[in-house]
Amino acid sequence: MTIAQTLALIIFIVMFVLIIMDKIERHIVALSCAALTIILVFALTMHSSSAIIDTLNFKSIFTASFWFPGTNASESASAGINWETIIFIAGMMIIVEGMGRVGFFKWLCIKLANAVKFKPLPLFIVFMIMSSVLAMFIDSITVILFLAAATIELSKIMKTDPVPLILAEIFCANLGGSATMCGDPPNIIIGTALGYTFTDFILNTGLIVGISLIAIIIYYYFVFRKQLKAQAVTVDAKTLPTPESAISNKKDFAICTAIFALAVVLLVTHSQTGLSVATIGAIAAILTLIVKPKSSISIIKSIDYKTLLFFIGLFVVVDGLSQTGILEMIASLIGSVSHGNVIIMVAIILWVSAVASAFIDNIPFAATMIPVISSLASANAVPLDTLAWALSMGTDIGGSATPIGASANVVGTSVAAKNGHPIGWGKYCKVNAPATVIVVLISMLIIFVRYC
Repeated sequence: MTIAQTLALIIFIVMFVLIIMDKIERHIVALSCAALTIILVFALTMHSSSAIIDTLNFKSIFTASFWFPGTNASESASAGINWETIIFIAGMMIIVEGMGRVGFFKWLCIKLANAVKFKPLPLFIVFMIMSSVLAMFIDSITVILFLAAATIELSKIMKTDPVPLILAEIFCANLGGSATMCGDPPNIIIGTALGYTFTDFILNTGLIVGISLIAIIIYYYFVFRKQLKAQAVTVDAKTLPTPESAISNKKDFAICTAIFALAVVLLVTHSQTGLSVATIGAIAAILTLIVKPKSSISIIKSIDYKTLLFFIGLFVVVDGLSQTGILEMIASLIGSVSHGNVIIMVAIILWVSAVASAFIDNIPFAATMIPVISSLASANAVPLDTLAWALSMGTDIGGSATPIGASANVVGTSVAAKNGHPIGWGKYCKVNAPATVIVVLISMLIIFVRYC
């Protein structure tokens, strides 16, 4: 290995270790390692100003194709910082914050709970489905934040244990997020880097998720059936909240819901309209801020800038591996082990992604693996799509296995603990680890049958 390769690899490993240790905020870790990559690897070792310019990738933002690639665009630039991903996530953060302020999420929870008359088993199934569906369009962290809080409130009214439903909601949010391009950060990265559309994900990972969701609902039913049946509900109808009580402003509620619907339509049709996801995110954000001018400053302040900075630092460090040739070496190793067999490649990518994502952040792992699968596909004449769907399902679902595997898991268990319902590693893994294995197995079989 060259000095540049060694330095790039050391910086990447140090970043991963520090993120796992969780002693320093991850955006600080990522940005610090990004700075080291630029200074030590690109500047002092490679003496390459072009490597720095390509990695920062500012010029892409100022091109027409960045905002309007057209209906014939096949692939976005994957080198360096993926600004399309950054802008899209920021835009969705703004629209979700606006929807939360008008009471959309609380309204939806109470509406569905009323529809099933607050009965434990139907409510359990409905909330699982709602968690999956919402996570297809909204960040799973936001989905769980609101759903877990609503579940706690409903459990107080119904005098039931909220833990089973929170565990199921966490898993279903991660599962639903894997169905679409905007549902989970790894998918956003995969889609924008490889040029896939919202429709591409729906027709491929979406199909896997649909089949898996049925299996998972059955699984959770058998796991918690005795507990759910034993929960007798004796609720005074007068104490039940109404959906209307959740709405803070009816006019703003209707407008924000319409903006969200518009964003979904634009995402579904962006391969036909030729709009990039960055443009769609920007449109949704601007409309939300226009609708709520008095709250616009506070909404902008509420953006999770730490997550966005983490992404930026991550892209730089991963590009350090790419530009020094480390990722090509990894792709070559997987290709040698699999002997060019697509079935073995899929199995390796799917299971390694799932196991790794159970213990480390799936975002940097997905970003690292994108150029790896691209190299594998080109070197072994294997369809890139097949490897991309395996990577997507592995990274998205693997994180569900442990309490630290995905951000939604941390949020959900934290909400439960703060309200007197702690969920330890044993309780969490006993329920959600087997569910993870089930979905990974289903994903592998579907990919084998459909693509291999």
